[in-house]
Amino acid sequence: MKKLLPTYFFFFLLICFTFELKAQTESLILINNVEIFDGKSNQTQIGNLLIRGNKIDRISSSPIPVPANTAVTRIDGKGKFLMPGLIDAHYHAMFATLSQVALLTADIGFVNLVAGKNAENLLQSGFTSIRDLGGPIFGLKMGIDRGIIPGPRIWPSGAFISQTGGHGDFRFPNDIPTDPNRGLSYAERINAAAIADSPDAVRLRTREQLMLGASQVKLMAGGGVSSLYDPLDVTQYTEAEIRAAVEAAENWGTYVTVHAYTPRAIQQAIRAGVKCIDHGQLIDEETVKMMVEHEVFWSLQPFIDEGDKGVLSPESRAKQLEMYQGTDTAFELAKKYQMKIAYGTDVLFDAQKAAQPGAQLLKMKRWFSNLEILKMATGNNGSLLALSGKRSPYAGKLGVIEEGALADILIFEESMIQNLEQILKPKETIKFILKDGRIIKNQLEN
Repeated sequence: MKKLLPTYFFFFLLICFTFELKAQTESLILINNVEIFDGKSNQTQIGNLLIRGNKIDRISSSPIPVPANTAVTRIDGKGKFLMPGLIDAHYHAMFATLSQVALLTADIGFVNLVAGKNAENLLQSGFTSIRDLGGPIFGLKMGIDRGIIPGPRIWPSGAFISQTGGHGDFRFPNDIPTDPNRGLSYAERINAAAIADSPDAVRLRTREQLMLGASQVKLMAGGGVSSLYDPLDVTQYTEAEIRAAVEAAENWGTYVTVHAYTPRAIQQAIRAGVKCIDHGQLIDEETVKMMVEHEVFWSLQPFIDEGDKGVLSPESRAKQLEMYQGTDTAFELAKKYQMKIAYGTDVLFDAQKAAQPGAQLLKMKRWFSNLEILKMATGNNGSLLALSGKRSPYAGKLGVIEEGALADILIFEESMIQNLEQILKPKETIKFILKDGRIIKNQLEN
C-alpha cells in the first residue's frame, strides 16, 4: 500500500494542475456599455456582459467586477446595439448557391468548397446558427465545428426523405421503373435525398439519418416548386408512412418537420405527429386552428414575387406564382392566431440571394415590425432549435441574451429595432461577432 501512495499522490497533483490550468485558460470577455436586446423582450436595456468560456456568465446594469490578476478581454461597446446571433431556421447550405444541374453533376468536393465559402459569408452577415433542412451537410458541419473553416452552427437533417416522384426525387425518368440491381441514384449516394415508399422504408431512412447525426428529420409531405414531377397540390406520403418517421425520431428524442403547402398535406402530417410545418403558403384557417391546437411550430418563409430570372422552368415558374399568391394570407392567419413563427429563407440554387442573406430578413417588413422580426430570427428560432432536445449538436440555449445562454452575440453600429436596414451592409454595420465565446470579428476598441 505504501508503494502505491506516491502514485496516488501523483495523480492527485495532476488532477489539481488540470483544474488550475482550465481556470487559467478559460477565456473571459467583458463587454461594457451596450444597448441590449435579449431576443424576447419589447424593451432594451443599457448594461454590461461578462462572457466566461462559451457562455454568458453575468448581465448587469452596474459595472461587473473581474477578479484581480485575471486575464480578460475588455470591449467598450460605446452604447451600440447588442443582440443574439441571427438564426436561419430553414436553410440548405449545400444547395444555396449552385444550380441544381451543377449539384447533381459536379464533383462533391467542389460542392463542399462552394458551400464552405457561403457558410463563411453567412457567419460574417450575422447568422451564427442555421437549421439545415436537407442535403449532404455532415462533412461541412464537421469542418466548421472543428474550426477548419468559419461558419455558423448547423442543426443538420441530412438527406431529406421523399417518396417516389416527390419533392426530393432527383432521378431522371429513364431511371424508372426502379431496379434494385442498379443500386442507389447519385443524389442518394451522396446523401442529398433518400427515396422511401413504405412505412418500413421510411423508418429505415429516418434511422439512417439519425445514425449519421441528424438533429431533426425532414420529410417531403407535399408538392414543391423546383421539383420535376409533382404538381403543387399533391399530398405526398400516407399518414402511416409519416408516423413511422415520427416514431423513429421520437425514440431518439427529437422530431420530424415536413415540407408542405396545402391544407390536406399539412393536416395529414399533424395527425401523424410532426412538430413543425415548413412553408404552408396555401394554408386555410381550419388548418391553422389545427396547428394551434396541436402546438405545431410554423416555419414560414417570405416568399414573394421578385420577377422571373429564368432560373426555373416554365412549369416550376407557374407553381411558384401559385404558391406566392398564398403568402400574404398565410402571414395574416399566423398573426391572427398569434402563432410563434420561425424565420427561415429556403434559398435554393441562387448565388445572388445566398450572397445577401440580410435582404431576405428585410422582406419580413411587409408583415411585421422590426422588433417582431428580430424576435423571430433570435428567440423564436432558438425555441425551434431546442425541439431537438438531446439530439441538439450544441449543449446550451441560443437566440437569447441571458445568463447561462451560449455566447453567440452581435453588436451593430445602431439600433436594429430602429434601423433594420443595417443588415444589408454587414461589413460596415456589424462591429462585433462572437460565436461560442470566440471573437470572430472585432471593430471595437479593446
